[in-house]
Amino acid sequence: MPTTTSAARRMDAAYRIAGADRSWYGPQMRLVLALGLLLGACKGDMQKCEQACRNYGTLVYWKHADAEIAAAPADKRDALRKKRLGEFDSKLENGVDLCVSQCQSANNDEDMECMVAAKTADQVIACTTK
Repeated sequence: MPTTTSAARRMDAAYRIAGADRSWYGPQMRLVLALGLLLGACKGDMQKCEQACRNYGTLVYWKHADAEIAAAPADKRDALRKKRLGEFDSKLENGVDLCVSQCQSANNDEDMECMVAAKTADQVIACTTK
């Protein structure tokens, strides 16, 4: 009996494939997890992006709206300003999500800081047209 058991063990050892007892799943998942973390770390700061996008939208919108209001007759300016003020919030909210998404993907801290610090529409536009 002992000879049969040792012969079976030798036969089993001879036919084993190297690395067959290891799982392929673990190393592959570690690679996927590492890539996911690296790509996630490459995104810009959401709060700064939102602040930059809101500043950009506000300054550029009011530059164009103020020019239109100034060109309108004096008796219609107040009504036009109220109309533009009512449109402003909805237009800003509709566009800010796309802007934040693009800002995070770009991950450009220099442009983002410039857009946050800008005080005029010309300054904020210059930040994005370098």
